[in-house]
Amino acid sequence: MNCSEIYNYESLRQEAANLLSATSNCLSLVVARERLCQRILQTYNDLCANAATVWSHKILRSRDCMQAFISVLQARSDDLTGFSVAQALLDISAHRPRPDLQPGFFAEMTNWIKGLEGRSSFEYFGNAGIDDQLIGPLTAVERSDSLDQLWYRMESCMARFADGLSQESIARRAENRERVLAELGGQIQDWHDWQWQTRHIITGADLLSQIIKLSEEERTNINRARNGRLPFGITPYYLSLLDYDDDRTRDSSLRAQVIPPKDYVDLMLQHRSNRKTACDFMLEADTSPISHIVRRYPGIVILKPCNTCPQICVYCQRNWEIEEAMSPNAMASSESIQAAIDWIRQHPAIHEVLVTGGDPLVMTDEQLEHILGLLAAIPHINMIRIGTRTIVTLPMRVTAELARMLARFRKIGQQQIALVTHVQHVYEITPDMADAVDVVRREGISVYNQQVYTFYVSRRFETAYLRLLLRRIGIDPYYTFAPKGKEEIMSYRVPLARIFQEQKEEARLIPGLSRTDESVFNIPGLGKNYLRARQHRDLLTVLPNGSRVYEFHPWEKNISPCKTYIATDVPILGYLLRLEAIGERIQDYSSIWYYI
Repeated sequence: MNCSEIYNYESLRQEAANLLSATSNCLSLVVARERLCQRILQTYNDLCANAATVWSHKILRSRDCMQAFISVLQARSDDLTGFSVAQALLDISAHRPRPDLQPGFFAEMTNWIKGLEGRSSFEYFGNAGIDDQLIGPLTAVERSDSLDQLWYRMESCMARFADGLSQESIARRAENRERVLAELGGQIQDWHDWQWQTRHIITGADLLSQIIKLSEEERTNINRARNGRLPFGITPYYLSLLDYDDDRTRDSSLRAQVIPPKDYVDLMLQHRSNRKTACDFMLEADTSPISHIVRRYPGIVILKPCNTCPQICVYCQRNWEIEEAMSPNAMASSESIQAAIDWIRQHPAIHEVLVTGGDPLVMTDEQLEHILGLLAAIPHINMIRIGTRTIVTLPMRVTAELARMLARFRKIGQQQIALVTHVQHVYEITPDMADAVDVVRREGISVYNQQVYTFYVSRRFETAYLRLLLRRIGIDPYYTFAPKGKEEIMSYRVPLARIFQEQKEEARLIPGLSRTDESVFNIPGLGKNYLRARQHRDLLTVLPNGSRVYEFHPWEKNISPCKTYIATDVPILGYLLRLEAIGERIQDYSSIWYYI
């Protein structure tokens, strides 16, 4: 796709001729704004007036585009964002040059106009409609056949992605394991010892490149990160999940989690001296009433007894405080942990504690049991969650002894304990992970998953397949997180419209218990904004580069006075071009423009 040819100043003038004619010879922005809104409403009403000859889905799409246009044309949107779509359209209608406008902006306006006027066209994934000429059982049979075809097509899409439960993957990982053990001087019995694993974490490019092939860019980025004292680490187990070759066909998502890209390294090094303020996106420093405690909601708090992990995720929310994989100085002092737990005891409004970090399962069973015992002894605590990725990166950590210890803090009808993990991709799911999940579930402990919806897991049906396999091994899908708007992880972000599209299309096609997660955007200092419901956000504008700007409403907006949060998304066109560059048919994503 040559976007400068498809989406540009002149092409928009042609596509928007009807809309822009409303502002011809208009000298006032106020008047232009009113005329544009009137023309948009008139266009939608005209389409509705022809409902007998227009497919209802086109009318609904026109309604959505009408609402989007009306929203971005408001003067308040101009004031909040510092950019005026109304002025841009007025300038285009008057043939005034606008060198600031880029293809991403023209793409948004063009697709909205097509949708508004009932001219949008894209390939439907399938057809589950009903032929009006059929009645009774014939209708049911036709619809059933159509649903079969939908499922078969969905399966063919998911079949593109290698998963870790296939016999091919199991055999490949067995070979990788032998290569890792040989390089690290270990035996097979060592492999299943989680402490041996943590003693042999790979922390540099030289050793890593002896086990798998690295591109020159990967090697350079790792070396720059290490020279700049940025955290980097991969467990031997997780390294065995990466393919020996470097064609990225199967393991691109896994590599993206642990091998930092250039822009990430650049920005993290730039903020080396002020990382606490520059990278604390969720403003944990402002919501921490006492060391190791974060509180954003009335009934739940976060407790962080340690700030390290056996493996470092590039896009970690807490990259501003994580220093090294398995850092020996990561554990909080017993005195400060006791002070944090005493603080929880003094606040009976708190009923649930999320123990996280870092990863609390880097602690020994004895250390963890001590902390859980202190929490469980607080009368008003009835739920303890443990946030851990060791199920994915170090499944041998989840021993039968650990599971039995955790289960001792379950009191039927009084107190529960659960694990929340972070599986990103089906290629991470292995028999070892399934066994680890089974160990804790046999003790009555539920396991939930939080996925971060990055670019590297955002291809069509990539995440839908993950949900299916998660349920198959006993993990409940819980949250799908929009990547946080952190400057240093920009290359991991996807447009919110892609998350809406995934939830409304791909997730909607899979069985109910497999799709029962919630898509959310985290608001700094406040917490989760639920993306499924449009009443929790407003579209404010589309910037010259095509980025949408949203106003998110805090969860407590109808409970107490509070400020909204303005967030700038990533351009849809840029995202689609990235997909095209890795071999995706962007026509398969063409409905994305109409998720607003």
